[in-house]
Amino acid sequence: MSGKNVTEVVQADAEGIARAARILKEGGLVAVPTETVYGLAARADSAEAVAKIYAAKGRPDFNPLIVHVRDLKHAQKLAQFDDRARDLAERFWPGPLTLVLPLREDADVAGAVTAGLPTIALRQPAHKVMRAVLETTGLALAAPSANRSEEISPTCTDHVMASLGGACPLVVDGGPSEEGVESTIVALRAGGGWSLLRPGPITIETLDRILGSESAPESLRVEAPGQLARHYSPGKPMRISAPAGEADEFFIGFGVIEGDCNLSADGDLIEAAARLYDCLHQAAASEKPRIAVAPIPYGEVGRAINDRLRRAATPTD
Repeated sequence: MSGKNVTEVVQADAEGIARAARILKEGGLVAVPTETVYGLAARADSAEAVAKIYAAKGRPDFNPLIVHVRDLKHAQKLAQFDDRARDLAERFWPGPLTLVLPLREDADVAGAVTAGLPTIALRQPAHKVMRAVLETTGLALAAPSANRSEEISPTCTDHVMASLGGACPLVVDGGPSEEGVESTIVALRAGGGWSLLRPGPITIETLDRILGSESAPESLRVEAPGQLARHYSPGKPMRISAPAGEADEFFIGFGVIEGDCNLSADGDLIEAAARLYDCLHQAAASEKPRIAVAPIPYGEVGRAINDRLRRAATPTD
């Protein structure tokens, strides 16, 4: 044996879920599918386990992690829920909405999960595999996207293996992610204000109708994943809102604008969100040294797609 770490991919059946739960209980890492992207999970109550997430991803430790919970009752053991938080959880959980709420003083989570902030980011996922893992372990699980920090998020096991192969012992194969972009993150402020920290499948238009108009940002600090200026990077120079590609560019099309990969030939933004990271992975793996992406309409989930593309196109310092 060479001693090199080996990552095994297992099916999302009873045996695979039981193996994943056993590793997680013992403080190890497991890549697990959710309806948004694949997550790199570890028990949230163990500083040693959470440290393995940061090490595997090469993630800055000032960037907090989302904690996945079984249900609202489980979440209320970790955070303080007001009427607005309960209403949002009842409307959108299980599903792609993360709530940033005041951390309970008695919350059993490692300090690294919250990056020392007085708040915690919580979500109840809808994917049956992640829910089964949560139920089997009985644990709250910190689970950022299962890729190296700043790289493209994974929506299938091949993406996980390409980025993190060898960094965690097990990947549970639950098929491709349905949503394809990370959850919407909302911070609820004292006094009734709120902030959209990351756009996603639950749109700002929907939140405006429920919560009223978004308040001004409370601070410039990083309060949740996906707020860094550079994120989701394919590792190549990238142009966005490009009407056409150049000879040395892998061109990602949309609608009637064809390309090497098309987010949605029908111009469907939901399909485009689901295919976004797969097309970026193809672009990163291509021989062409640069990437260009066709214009994507704003509004509804288009805002989330453009947010990811803007961060992916941000150059290194």
